[in-house]
Amino acid sequence: MVIHAKARFSSTIGLEDIVVGHSHIEWKGEKLTEDAFDWQSPVTGTIYGTLLNLGEQVDALSGEFNQAPYNNPPNRPILYIKPRNTINTHLKEVAIPKGIEAVEINATLGVIIGHTATNVKEENALEYVQGYTIVNDVTIPHDSYYRPAIKQKARDGFCPIGPWMVTKENLSNPDSLMIWTFKNEELIQVTSVKDLVRSIPRLIQDVTEYMTLSRGDVLLVGVPHNPPLAVAGDTIRIEIDEIGSLENRFVYEDVQVAGGEKV
Repeated sequence: MVIHAKARFSSTIGLEDIVVGHSHIEWKGEKLTEDAFDWQSPVTGTIYGTLLNLGEQVDALSGEFNQAPYNNPPNRPILYIKPRNTINTHLKEVAIPKGIEAVEINATLGVIIGHTATNVKEENALEYVQGYTIVNDVTIPHDSYYRPAIKQKARDGFCPIGPWMVTKENLSNPDSLMIWTFKNEELIQVTSVKDLVRSIPRLIQDVTEYMTLSRGDVLLVGVPHNPPLAVAGDTIRIEIDEIGSLENRFVYEDVQVAGGEKV
């Protein structure tokens, strides 16, 4: 399958047109392998994550949300931000912090906003979308949805994203995409955008009802229930139909010691 996409490299400023083939990437008339590029994030705006937007996850936690401190299930999208320090890229390492044994792998679809979106109606929502990308919302395991999980979600490099953006014109139906997660070449999880509580257009409507999304912002459609774990030495590859694959190796965080050496 040939994918027409837009990518950003360390040697470029804006997005570059590329054609992704089975074993090569064509850029400016040359055919190169993926590891020939120094990949950069294809997005420059704010990354907004969405919790509790997959039916299985909502069903599993429904009992908890009828008790304190929640008392009621959420009736609006629950958002959080993956700040700039979390942005990581294709084929780069993800560092697991000192004292943490394993991290969650939250494979998800990133919806890239094309122009300013305020009070958007569901039926018009896709007009505000520029394209789609793959995101690994790496997270330290935690139980509470009551307080913002900043310490667990906002670590350096905890948001591999890319490798490229596929514009909406090149996707047949974003609401039916399958998401495949592999660990060390073994398939460990499969989810589908079809299982969202709020579809992509509905999510954009509900979010822009109370906040503006700007050009370049990214809205993550949701994280899976019971996400798989990764430890140092694991290689994680996330594939999404019609978009491609995002791959990262996990390592332990370097520890600085006296004299500036790393161990």
